[in-house]
Amino acid sequence: MFRIEGFLLLIEGLFMLTVLPVTYLYAGLYAFSMPFSALITLLTGFVLVIATRRHKADTVKSHEGVFIVCVSWLVLSLFGAMPYLLSKSVPNFTDGFFEALSGFTTTGATILTQVEAVPKDILFWRSMTQWMGGLAIIVFTLAILPYLGMSGMNLFAAEINGLTYHKLHPRIMHTVKRIWGIYLFFTLLETLLLYLGDMDLYDALCHSMSTLSTGGFSTRSANIGAFSNYSQIVVSVFMVLAGCNFLLLLLSLSWKSFTILRNQEFRTFLAYILFLGTGIGVVLWVGGKGFGAAFRESFFSVISIFTTTGFFVGDYMLWPTFAQVILFLLMFVGACSGSTSGGIKIFRHLIFIKNSVLELRRIIHPNAVLPVKVNGKSISTGGVYKHTTFIFIYFLTFIVGAVVLLAIGTDFETAMGASVACLSNIGTGIGQVGPGGSYVGFPQFTKWMLMLLMLLGRVELFSLITLFSRSFWKN
Repeated sequence: MFRIEGFLLLIEGLFMLTVLPVTYLYAGLYAFSMPFSALITLLTGFVLVIATRRHKADTVKSHEGVFIVCVSWLVLSLFGAMPYLLSKSVPNFTDGFFEALSGFTTTGATILTQVEAVPKDILFWRSMTQWMGGLAIIVFTLAILPYLGMSGMNLFAAEINGLTYHKLHPRIMHTVKRIWGIYLFFTLLETLLLYLGDMDLYDALCHSMSTLSTGGFSTRSANIGAFSNYSQIVVSVFMVLAGCNFLLLLLSLSWKSFTILRNQEFRTFLAYILFLGTGIGVVLWVGGKGFGAAFRESFFSVISIFTTTGFFVGDYMLWPTFAQVILFLLMFVGACSGSTSGGIKIFRHLIFIKNSVLELRRIIHPNAVLPVKVNGKSISTGGVYKHTTFIFIYFLTFIVGAVVLLAIGTDFETAMGASVACLSNIGTGIGQVGPGGSYVGFPQFTKWMLMLLMLLGRVELFSLITLFSRSFWKN
């Protein structure tokens, strides 16, 4: 494990080095923070790799994979917090770790109140942590495992649940390289399109990294609302792409077919966007907002929350109550499995809804065999039970988080919004943590609890909860 963490720190240090050109161009009072952070991270990673150079393992078992993933988030966030602390962008360690973990888990919850006042290289690093924490960190983790003599499939499964491996190259590394290629290609393509609009290269790259990772960090306090309608449309399109199953995108591009269009989860994803975006747009239009602005803001907000990105173009807390309730419920859904988004995922919702409908039919026809099918394939009874249990535990975790926030005196709306925003890795919620809001006012204990929710949502509940089971480690 220490060898893996060493390699990850070397990778993180190299990413810190890529920020140095921004540091040079926009040198400020604390310009030493990024190079010093990169030096410490690289040295620590190098020491760990050298110290464990003779240690190799044949395979990464399931419990080891889950443990490595959880520890990786914490270690990367620990070193990733250094630039915030050294540049004095945050007042204390808790806030620095909060901002870093929020980035690596692609949550997008922030303790910053005046984003424009933060040094530009720190904001660039902030967006980069989300890009690394999206799909890239999975790819880089798997990329170094062969050099350690380890098999990466178990670690891959521990990081992304709900994926199918059929029709993929038998060697995981070939699949990983192709996924990374798609991820990088979309990032560069969005950067180019945003640069052709009203963003400079710096803003375009920062927002592209935050979009493809469904993270939501921005270089402006007004978020995407600070930019033109063109930029908002471009970001909306790429948020949809980021919410898709990357393996299905890979299959569709590699096999030159429309594999993803035949996927029921993807079709449901698009149907929800069209239906809810249109419905809320009509409500806003009838409420007095201009036709174009109503539907543009509606679709942007629906896509942003649906994909758990957390970008915003306006304050949806000023919308009619009906629209606010729909957006709040949408925070629990999440986009497609195998995407960089958080949330429960549409796949599990499909299983839950279909099983609920079939259960009513089973009551009427107790002897009928009515399997739950998704994409034409039957889901085993154990699989149905597992996914429905996940949904139950997910909501239970949300309720516990909200109750803890209420217990410390947080108002009801903010408690509900902060709990679901961190658990679903959205960042932007409702109440005081709504669009333009910040988490800086929460007590330190509460911030650590919210960080636990971020980690639970990113690693997924079962994976992290099972680490506390004695029988899991004995297996």
